Amino acid sequence: MDLCTLGDIAPLVTNRSGPIHKPLPPDRYIRHGGSAEMRWESMRGQGYHVPNDLFFVRNHTVTPTIDARTWRLRVHGDALRHPRDFTYEDLLSLPTTTLDVAIECAGNGRSFFATQQGEPTEGTPWRLGGIGVARWRGVRLSLLLELAGITPDAVDVLPVGLDPEYTEDGVNHGHVRRPLPAGKAMTDVLVAYEMNGEQLPPDHGFPARLVVPGWVGVASIKWLGSIEVATRPLESPWSTGFYRLPDSELTAQVVKSAFELAWEARLPAGRQHILHGRSWSGQGRIVRVEVSTDGGETWQRAHLRGRPSAAWAMWHFAWCPRTPGPYKLLARAVDETGAGQPARAPYNPRGYLFGAIVEHPVIVE
Repeated sequence: MDLCTLGDIAPLVTNRSGPIHKPLPPDRYIRHGGSAEMRWESMRGQGYHVPNDLFFVRNHTVTPTIDARTWRLRVHGDALRHPRDFTYEDLLSLPTTTLDVAIECAGNGRSFFATQQGEPTEGTPWRLGGIGVARWRGVRLSLLLELAGITPDAVDVLPVGLDPEYTEDGVNHGHVRRPLPAGKAMTDVLVAYEMNGEQLPPDHGFPARLVVPGWVGVASIKWLGSIEVATRPLESPWSTGFYRLPDSELTAQVVKSAFELAWEARLPAGRQHILHGRSWSGQGRIVRVEVSTDGGETWQRAHLRGRPSAAWAMWHFAWCPRTPGPYKLLARAVDETGAGQPARAPYNPRGYLFGAIVEHPVIVE
């Protein structure tokens, strides 16, 4: 089958007006064309998970409307003994798994290459709001592949989305798709149909999406339509052209930290402020967070809240600024592998994986 088409599945997809279905109030989101970035101050006072109505949206085209009654997930390829289709009811009837997982755009933090390092890049100018942690419920991808009879010589697994075909610079690249190594697909990947205890919303992949722990967000294909399992390496523009570093493919995310605070927030002097934030890594649990209120001259440990979790760590820090004026708040974290946040991020033209310490401006008055 041509990887850029989905045969009889395609007519089941329609589109509403506008690229995103859910409301995007400006006090909660920063619009980036067909995508929307969460404002971090919206997370102040929220629990561990990002509510569905706050979760960022990254669309290559527009959110499709799909009828679950006629939807099918086609699992096929030469590394399967008995390829098959799964209905929505089939998924709901299978043993379930629930995971707390972060999904993060590979370009999250991209704007800081230009604003902090003087190195402009291509792509959407995300600050740090292109991430969200949700409680995902669904079926392990490994179970679906086992039911389809995956063979020991399987090499790659290629999920394909049902969103409209993506065109850039006059070139039609087809449906969004990106291969996973069979080993990763059989380990911890989820085919999710619920998000934070609710049916998966349209903007986040209804009726089913992949959730790939630790990897860049493009691997977590939304609006799944088909999955090819092959005995050979598979490719797509999202692995050979987009979402690549100059010398390697993008896989795991890097360490980042964000304050739950408005950009250029105004804070009164002479009062104690409890600064809240979150840190995360695609490679392991966060074990330490430090905060600087003097531009990096000195650092103090932040207090981690709750038990360490693989998705992200919540923390807080007490600060009593006595002198009015502009400040830059800094936070840096270290994960269990020893990976941390450097002063500068290695540059790449598309602005992926910005993991340096971010300078968060505030004004004390």
